[in-house]
Amino acid sequence: MSNISPLSLASQHDGEPAAAHGKGPGNPAVIGLGGFGLTTILLQLHNLGLAGIGPVIWAGFVFGGLAQMIAGFQEQKVGNNFGSCAFTGFGCFWIALAAMLVAKKYDVFPVSDTDLAWFLTVWGLFTSLLWIGTFKISKAMFLTFTTLAVGFFLLAFEHFGFGEILGKAAACILLLCAGTAWYMMAAIIYKDLYGRDILPIGKPIL
Repeated sequence: MSNISPLSLASQHDGEPAAAHGKGPGNPAVIGLGGFGLTTILLQLHNLGLAGIGPVIWAGFVFGGLAQMIAGFQEQKVGNNFGSCAFTGFGCFWIALAAMLVAKKYDVFPVSDTDLAWFLTVWGLFTSLLWIGTFKISKAMFLTFTTLAVGFFLLAFEHFGFGEILGKAAACILLLCAGTAWYMMAAIIYKDLYGRDILPIGKPIL
């Protein structure tokens, strides 16, 4: 299998649509970015009081969780360590969060605000480590991980008791994060279909 670099949005066939080449491996990043973006949007709509928690839990288990983990496993097969770590890691995050919300409903392994704050903090640190890697990928990926890290830390500070306004600010920032993830998803799909860059993602910072 050829080495594809999904999170750098590299095309498998430069200059030509993949359909013209018949069979070939697809780019797992489209599912990973799609699931991450959609589930993030649903959670922020809930945090802003615009939607219930039900859709977040189901999407967290299936699209943000399972589908994103599968994308991470596929990234591993093509030798993309960044994509493998990011998609598998955040797939696990969504499954863990959805399970935590269900467990809280039935008072199983109850989680306090402080517990949740530390949970969000360590995920913020995990994101920060990956954020450094985005300097070598693209400006779009850099923006995605910048807003994600900021969102995690703002939510953590909210649950540490520094004010609900931080949670609202985090929701707005994370909606931008989800939007950039979907933008990159669309960039991969359109480049594959049209054989050229339709949506610019920006050159790497370094």
